[in-house]
Amino acid sequence: GGGLVARSGRHAMTVMTATAPLVEMGKAQDGFDRTEDFDKYVMKTYGRFPLTITGGKGVMLYDDAGKEYIDLVAGIATCTLGHGDTRLVDAAQRVMSNVHHVSNLYYIPSQGRVAKMLVENSCADRVFFCNSGGEANEAALKLTRKFFYQNEQNTSLTPVVICANQSFHGRTLATISATGQPKYQKGFAPLMPGFEFTPYNDSEALKSLVAEINSREGEKVAAVMLEPIQGEGGVNTGTVEFLRTAREICDETGALLVFDEVQTGVGRTGKLWAYQHSGVEPDVFTLAKGLAGGVPIGAMLSKARCDVFAPGEHAATFGGNFLSTACAETVLNALLNEGVLANATARGEQLTKGFKALMEKHPAVVSEVRGCGLIQGFE
Repeated sequence: GGGLVARSGRHAMTVMTATAPLVEMGKAQDGFDRTEDFDKYVMKTYGRFPLTITGGKGVMLYDDAGKEYIDLVAGIATCTLGHGDTRLVDAAQRVMSNVHHVSNLYYIPSQGRVAKMLVENSCADRVFFCNSGGEANEAALKLTRKFFYQNEQNTSLTPVVICANQSFHGRTLATISATGQPKYQKGFAPLMPGFEFTPYNDSEALKSLVAEINSREGEKVAAVMLEPIQGEGGVNTGTVEFLRTAREICDETGALLVFDEVQTGVGRTGKLWAYQHSGVEPDVFTLAKGLAGGVPIGAMLSKARCDVFAPGEHAATFGGNFLSTACAETVLNALLNEGVLANATARGEQLTKGFKALMEKHPAVVSEVRGCGLIQGFE
């Protein structure tokens, strides 16, 4: 979540990027009516604010009326390095002036380098690249089924994935089926079968549900899929006890533990991955959003033992191409080697301190502060 905070009412100003003026504010550059014509041609899948963004630099955005805003949305937790960052500009320009896409029929050096950076800085051994968080979670769900049927004892069984109430895993048919919020599922029945839900942070309920499913004839738990910190569900932080319980259950039953880190990964919590706060390692985890700083990318990472896809069993035409992985390499280098991750940690501590001060000052208004790093909220 977040919002835009207006800074001024300047008009007819020129917004500069790292290379050249982007747009002269207050003037129609193309004669296009951005309210009437936009709504006429673009599907209304978003409840858009009456605001047209035409430029940006750093944490600032500018609209077509010349107003300046502090961007607290960051492209919905995506623009890791802000707007017009020279490192990203240079990486994208370098690729676009040479070769930006060839498909995964060939080796792409930057894809291999990004995979190495991800593996060497996480508990994973392998990476699959795609284009979004929904795709990454689809890949994880598909992987859990393939892994489930690798065990010959499961051949005649139906796999079940346990997810949490108030979870959010995407907007594809499979991922809304895995999402524990009926409002996202309304109007899209029949949902995909094979998903059941448990209260978040309730270890006993999780144990009971696993035991109940595994006692049924013809069914078995294939995976437990959780967000280490629920984002859309209200910034609910998974307790160490709950996440450890999920890990222990998966170890005992042979199920996979899948963490959805689309919202929480890539430094947003003050650590590179949110699972590092609990010390509970997943078998599979998913990424997207901030990984390439605003260029579309998604990734599913797994331990070697559940890297079971064979050629042709899963794919993404654009996944891991030169453009997206050049930008991802730039973002990861900034996080790991240029102080961006440390800054996220410091800003998160500052945010926590400020929220707690608000709670102490206004206890009748603010009753609870939740989250960590730069994914926080208060009740």
